Amino acid sequence: MSYDFIVVGSGPAGQKGAIAASKLGKRVALVERQRSSLGGVCLHTGTIPSKTMREAILHLTGFRHRDVYGDQFRRKRHITMESLRRKLDQVTCCEREIIDEHLDRNGVDVISGVASFVDDHTITVKADSRQTQLTGDYFLLAPGTKPTRPAHIPFDGRQVFDSDEILKLDKIPRSMIVVGGGVIGIEYAIMFATLGVQVTVVDGRERLLDFCDREIIDTLLHHARSLEMMFRLGEEVTQIRRSSSGTVVVELESQKRLVADTVLFSVGRIGDTDSLNLEAAGLSINSRGRLETNEHLQTVVPHVYAVGDVIGFPSLASTSMQQGRRAASHAFGHPLAPCDAIPYGLFTIPEISMIGHTEEQLTADRVPYEVGHAHFNETARGHIIGDHNGLLKLLFHRRTRKLLGVHIIGESATELLHIGQAVLSFGGTIDYFCDTIFNFPTLAECYKVAAFDGRNRLCLDDDTLMSNDSIDLSTNVEATLAQLDHTTRRDEAVCLSP
Repeated sequence: MSYDFIVVGSGPAGQKGAIAASKLGKRVALVERQRSSLGGVCLHTGTIPSKTMREAILHLTGFRHRDVYGDQFRRKRHITMESLRRKLDQVTCCEREIIDEHLDRNGVDVISGVASFVDDHTITVKADSRQTQLTGDYFLLAPGTKPTRPAHIPFDGRQVFDSDEILKLDKIPRSMIVVGGGVIGIEYAIMFATLGVQVTVVDGRERLLDFCDREIIDTLLHHARSLEMMFRLGEEVTQIRRSSSGTVVVELESQKRLVADTVLFSVGRIGDTDSLNLEAAGLSINSRGRLETNEHLQTVVPHVYAVGDVIGFPSLASTSMQQGRRAASHAFGHPLAPCDAIPYGLFTIPEISMIGHTEEQLTADRVPYEVGHAHFNETARGHIIGDHNGLLKLLFHRRTRKLLGVHIIGESATELLHIGQAVLSFGGTIDYFCDTIFNFPTLAECYKVAAFDGRNRLCLDDDTLMSNDSIDLSTNVEATLAQLDHTTRRDEAVCLSP
């Protein structure tokens, strides 16, 4: 069978790429191992399961109302893994039906089986004893990734497991060691700590999630420690073994020994490309098991595109969808512009979201910037929902007031970020937030609070300061700030900048 566009993998990138090509009037085939696997890792073991599990934990533990009802609210419920999986089954079923419907409505042929290249224009698809050969003008590779599983780690799916196996646990353990403090490891670690599990995180780096704003991560770690989580940073794991007492022992290079009921090994993911026979198409993977692409998402073979997690950072479902659309559009002469401002979301507890530059980046680039803060407890909505630790930060240019970055930790951070994303994408300034009316009471008000806080910090612009060398800056700034009461930020405090 001959097609204009053949997609391998039905995750977010593959789905959107296939549909985009179909909308351009092309004949499209999408290959997935099994029809029941439509949606890929994202739907079955990754994004959707972990976020659904997180939501179930927040609901069943009464986490959002802990300050009102206390620990007794959680003790009313005996939470089991079966309870956590119940919502997941419902969500997975609904999402798979939606994917099926969209592919069918757009005329995409879904072919079940394992794809393998014969040459750079031909693949075979094997399903049981049946084998089908497909030829295509263009290919889109979106096979996703799988957890790294070193041979010396004694995985058994019960006591020592990876992130794809975590939802198959029979029961919630009393204690857990999480090896790997990346996004996946930290998300699961805090989920289980919220359930009352004693969690220890081990990571070889001295700082976790270093692509995030430092102040935001400090806030997250403060909350994590309040859940009695322990962190062993700058530590390398040398051995994991089971003890005669039925526990798991983790040996560290520093001679420390950690003991727990279970171990989640979450140290990276590699491209799921073993079965593709990439060499036959003139392709190869890099040292991290990923495919490399150019700015148009083309591999070294121009008519073969690669998208999604298999090409590495940022490995987000949201960016993967757009990559699929961009690749299909570029292949057929309708290129889409890349999106420079990418929002990031970490579904920790509390959740984190960000877009634009961090303070560390702006400092390294010698950009004159200022910061505006808004704590959720400065808004009525923050008190209503019981989030007293949430924080929203605006980074903006001192002279132009142009918005440079938005960083949020707290309830609904991933939703709240999109307001800042719109302003940043269109080159707006923090004055937009000062002049805009937000619904009351909402967390969106934090943008206004942070914007006024930032403007108040400016005090005097650089030109004024330079033109009056006789001013004693330390005295004047100190005297000016003394006039500002902390609570006036909520009530549109006087902005001292011109």
